Amino acid sequence: MPAQETRNMTGGRHPLNVKFIPIPETLPEDGQFRQDFPSYTDGLVEASPGGYITTTQVFAENAENIYNLKPRPDDVFVLTFPKSGTTWTQDLVWLLMNNCDFERSKIPLVIRSPFLEMNYYVPKALQEKYERDAIVSKMRLPAFLVDLMYRFNIMDVVRPAVMKIMNLVVGEAVRDLNQLERMKSPRVFKTHLPLYLLHPELLETSKVVYVARNPKDVIVSYFHFHKLMNQHKFTGDLESFADYFMKDRLYSSPYFPHLLDAWTKRHHPNLLFVFYEDLKRDLRGEILKIGRFLGKYPNEHQLNRMVEHLRIDKFANNKSVNFEHYRWLNFMSPDGRFIRKGKTGDWKNHFSPELNARIDDWMKSNLKDTDLSFITELEQQD
Repeated sequence: MPAQETRNMTGGRHPLNVKFIPIPETLPEDGQFRQDFPSYTDGLVEASPGGYITTTQVFAENAENIYNLKPRPDDVFVLTFPKSGTTWTQDLVWLLMNNCDFERSKIPLVIRSPFLEMNYYVPKALQEKYERDAIVSKMRLPAFLVDLMYRFNIMDVVRPAVMKIMNLVVGEAVRDLNQLERMKSPRVFKTHLPLYLLHPELLETSKVVYVARNPKDVIVSYFHFHKLMNQHKFTGDLESFADYFMKDRLYSSPYFPHLLDAWTKRHHPNLLFVFYEDLKRDLRGEILKIGRFLGKYPNEHQLNRMVEHLRIDKFANNKSVNFEHYRWLNFMSPDGRFIRKGKTGDWKNHFSPELNARIDDWMKSNLKDTDLSFITELEQQD
């Protein structure tokens, strides 16, 4: 995974007038933040203006190249704050855009529908660690030899060959911008980036499906995700995690500006704003709604298969969407699953009354001047 991307050769460049500034309280090795996030050896950086938080300068160095990834008229971007139903919607959209090809849908989703910024959000030190571990454990090269290759910068020479071998096993799970440019249409991208960090002509060119979820359930799901994924490796409890969430000190924060930017654009003909809770309540109806937005109309047989395929209990056991290659690359803990319960209202099983009251106040403060509201009393569903 290269730290610096090559120039995006797509025509005229759009300057990204955003700077990424290290957040001081995330830097001291003996500070509370680094105790809670021991993998964040470089702390966090914050976009100015905009406030977007990311875990690495690698993204900052490539942000303008990502911003200049030229959209196509038949591209679809599934855009969400993390843990808002991204993977579920991503597979739904891919099936609609590919004539409900259930045979091809057995290919891992990350290969069929790439995570746009995947190559740029893991700190370089962790990238090298994962790369080293994969080479030693999967390619069976002696550890001392691999260490020498890093020490004498030989890895920079042999990395392309190593990546080709790794891709034979896990597919093109991690792709740079040049590879994304070469993808055949239609491309279906997943991204957690806010709209202002994506191509300025995106909404005039491509379709965007934005998925929102009640932030209380997002907090619970994101907490478990930070425990599961080794690049986060959160060591604290749910209450301290919720504090980081509300203070905008997590990867992909801040939550409400991300959401409200899309909400204000919900009437744009190329943006469809979808609620996770509506997908849970009426999956068939939401498939049809998203299909109409994309100009795709599955027949009754295809629709029935999609509903069955996307049923949460079945989806959670679908190997093609559970990101098992992350385990192969040592991104993910041996314990736990990428897709958990998929419940609505599961926060009720996790929050103390005091924490719930604080989150209610935080939500009211952020929503007071908007017409956005969340379904909060939807019955829990397995």
